[in-house]
Amino acid sequence: MRMRTMEIGVGFLMLAGAVALVVLALNISGLSLANQGGGYRVYARFENIGGLTARAKVAMSGVQIGEVTAIRLDPKFLVAEVEMRIRDDVDYLSTDSSAQILTAGLLGEQYIGITPGAEDENLKDGDRIQDTQSALVLEDLVGKFLFNKVSE
Repeated sequence: MRMRTMEIGVGFLMLAGAVALVVLALNISGLSLANQGGGYRVYARFENIGGLTARAKVAMSGVQIGEVTAIRLDPKFLVAEVEMRIRDDVDYLSTDSSAQILTAGLLGEQYIGITPGAEDENLKDGDRIQDTQSALVLEDLVGKFLFNKVSE
C-alpha cells in the first residue's frame, strides 16, 4: 500500500511539472488561453514596418494598452496597414495621436508606441491614426553609412 501511495505522489508531481511547463511556454510566447475579444480597433499606415508582427504590443509611455491584430498591404496606397486592438479602458486617445514603430533594446522585438495628442475628440472603433513614423531598419542605416563613406 505504501508503494502505491508513493507512485501516485510521483505521478502527481510529474503532472504538476508538465502543467507548469505549459503555463511557462504560454507566458513566454505571449499567447493566452483567455478570450481577448474586448477593445476597439484602430488602424495606421506605415511605409516600412520592419520586423513588426501580429500580436506585437501597442504601448503608451511604456505601458501595454493593446496589441497588433493584423498587418496587410494596402493596395491603393501601396503601404502596410496595421490593425491594432486597444483595450476598452483606454478610451482617451485623441484623434491627433501619433504612432511609431519602436524597438525594445538594440536588436529586440518591435512594437508600436502611441503618443497622445491634444484634440478633444477621441479615437473610436474603426478610426485611423494619421500621424505615423515607420520602423528604423538597421540594415538601411548601415547601407546609407557605407554608401556615404564610399562617396567621400
